[in-house]
Amino acid sequence: MPNKIHLSANLNNQNSSFLSFQYQVGQLYTVAEASKNETGGGEGVEVIANEPYDENGEKGQFTHKIYYLQSKVPNYIRKLAPSGSLVLHEKAWNAYPYCRTSESDYIHAALGLTVHGLDEKSWKATEVVNIDIGDNSAIAEKDYKEEYDPTLFKSQKTGRGPLKGDWKKELTNNPSCPHMCAYKLVTVEFKMFGLQTMVENFIQKMERRIFTHFHRQLFCLLDKWIDLSMDDIRNMEDETKNELDKMRLNGEARGMTADCS
Repeated sequence: MPNKIHLSANLNNQNSSFLSFQYQVGQLYTVAEASKNETGGGEGVEVIANEPYDENGEKGQFTHKIYYLQSKVPNYIRKLAPSGSLVLHEKAWNAYPYCRTSESDYIHAALGLTVHGLDEKSWKATEVVNIDIGDNSAIAEKDYKEEYDPTLFKSQKTGRGPLKGDWKKELTNNPSCPHMCAYKLVTVEFKMFGLQTMVENFIQKMERRIFTHFHRQLFCLLDKWIDLSMDDIRNMEDETKNELDKMRLNGEARGMTADCS
């Protein structure tokens, strides 16, 4: 049975159309920045397509990306994985706030529109993980970056932050303070006998780690994206695509590796 995981993260945003738009802009900005942090030495992210779509009344942004992951996985996977399985094609249809994503033939990750649509059997097979972006105890020493620490960051433009102590409870008791809870349902299936459980568990562990670090970075970059428009973001994405193409072919591999817990 494929591994399922339900991830939720508490973010400093609010459930309104305007602030939801702010989160969308922040998310897209951080994706671009994170992609650059993970690209170099023949590995990282290649953007094949990033364009609007309109299908069956649904409008959004379609992206096709290729992830080169040779150094991002443990040695035992590199040695045993079939040729081509560490190069993943990701196609995503982002009709914000909903998104569906498909991966390559070896690994299938499904992002559900809503976890509440799961039947009872699926829920019993699903591990629920709550992520607190202000909890530094969950961050490995090798992964920690002071500039992306929400317990230290305070936005000069909005006054949001830092996220200290029981900040989630404080937000609950203060409805005027913007906040948001994001969730993701991920199903992973690695179709290779003898490696399936081991690889699926590794991917789920990495998903938690990536989701945590991404949203810590998103929050701490707040002052860089808070004033951007969607046109600004699309222009930035075009520039980032060109940067990634150059970075991927030069320098050394960058970013997260499998040796961090």
